[in-house]
Amino acid sequence: MPDPKSLLDRLADFLSPQPISPSERRQELIETLREAQTEGLIDADALSMIEGVFQVGQLCARDILVPRAQIDWIDINLPLAELMKIAIEAAHSRFPVFEGTRDNVIGILLAKDLLRHATEKDFQIRDWLRPAVFIPESKRLSVLLRDFKDNRNHLAIVVDEYGGVAGIITIEDVLEQIVGDIEDEHDIDEEADNIIALDNGDIRVKGITELDQFNQTIGTHFAIEDIDTVAGLVIQHLGRVPKVGERITIDGIEFEVQRADPRQIHVLLARQLPQ
Repeated sequence: MPDPKSLLDRLADFLSPQPISPSERRQELIETLREAQTEGLIDADALSMIEGVFQVGQLCARDILVPRAQIDWIDINLPLAELMKIAIEAAHSRFPVFEGTRDNVIGILLAKDLLRHATEKDFQIRDWLRPAVFIPESKRLSVLLRDFKDNRNHLAIVVDEYGGVAGIITIEDVLEQIVGDIEDEHDIDEEADNIIALDNGDIRVKGITELDQFNQTIGTHFAIEDIDTVAGLVIQHLGRVPKVGERITIDGIEFEVQRADPRQIHVLLARQLPQ
């Protein structure tokens, strides 16, 4: 019996002309790379990033945007004290600024500009607005990432077919599709912060929170074989990775996805539904 093809032979076959579709060739290459990882030729992190690169080439802005309902907006007509409060509490570096309605975005305010110059006697927020970049929902992430790099821009306003604001997308959102979740100093990262009770009664839960910790804190009794985390529970129940904004009810607990990408759930809101 002839020996099976080596990984090198398979890569050579992939690079040679064959009458198969691009998607089939892409999947064939991914399977070959996965075998290479299994055999120790590349590590798991490298494989994950390579798969992320392929994924970025297939996704559009609508797939990973932050919905307009979850944006921390700034109204140009708010008093300066209120603007400062929003900037400090939200802890973002950039804010979309609107006038009149949220579909009328007039610019982007950098938090550093606001905090650095707000004490000046003649400070006017309009003087410090940066131009807003608008992109369609259908824009490919690979093209958007190149635009971010070439134009030294970090945030874009995503508009729908009618010209309304569908959401925003940042360069960090795109890069996370390749390298995974990027946590900064404002993200929750301690195990004690896996579950946070909010003022409105909701519970903010990290997707990696273990079910045992969730059960002990919330008083639930979730127990599914081979499922260890809250994200795994939701994905197993739904049969797929949900999108941001989706709500899933499991045994009287409603989970609302706050942050997610096509590969995993990062943050959810949990709330007890009335009996």
